[in-house]
Amino acid sequence: MNLVCFDFDGTITKDDSLLGFIAYVVGFKKFFKGVFLLSPILILYQLGIISNNFTRQRLMIHFFGGMSQKEFDKICYKYSKTHIDGILLDSAMSKIYEHKANGDIVCIVSASLTDWLKPWCDEKGLDLIATNIKKTNGIITGEIDGKNCYGNEKVTRIKSKYDLNKFDKIIAYGDSRGDKEMLEFADESYYRKFR
Repeated sequence: MNLVCFDFDGTITKDDSLLGFIAYVVGFKKFFKGVFLLSPILILYQLGIISNNFTRQRLMIHFFGGMSQKEFDKICYKYSKTHIDGILLDSAMSKIYEHKANGDIVCIVSASLTDWLKPWCDEKGLDLIATNIKKTNGIITGEIDGKNCYGNEKVTRIKSKYDLNKFDKIIAYGDSRGDKEMLEFADESYYRKFR
């Protein structure tokens, strides 16, 4: 039995789901206004001057901070059930089903939020390691709870979740800088396999 770790955004999806999810939650008018206000941060991120962690947290605080947890959970569940299947790459999903048919444990390892990925993963019978958002007294703060599941944190979380001695091999699929450490850690790795 193998442990097979798939990144989500850009690996098994057509593009990054975070911006699409934000637009879904807040509406396009608020989305474009927020992107305009946050554009200096987004530009610095694209230039490699500030980190993925900082950028992601600023986005989440801006768009989700102050939202009720109950409302957020409801929107995440609806998004997961109605939108994720529409952004998936057929070739990636075929490979996931192939691994599952072979008896492998398949885990989605993503910097995206647990809240919108978990309902979809549960439905597909997939394990999940993802970024968590902080909730205090029933309110979303927008801050990251723990660490962003990106880069080396992906490897740390895989090691924490599983007894790796139980697996014949670790296989990883990724598409970006955030997957580098996971791909290097795996016994067998595939970069942009489905592009």
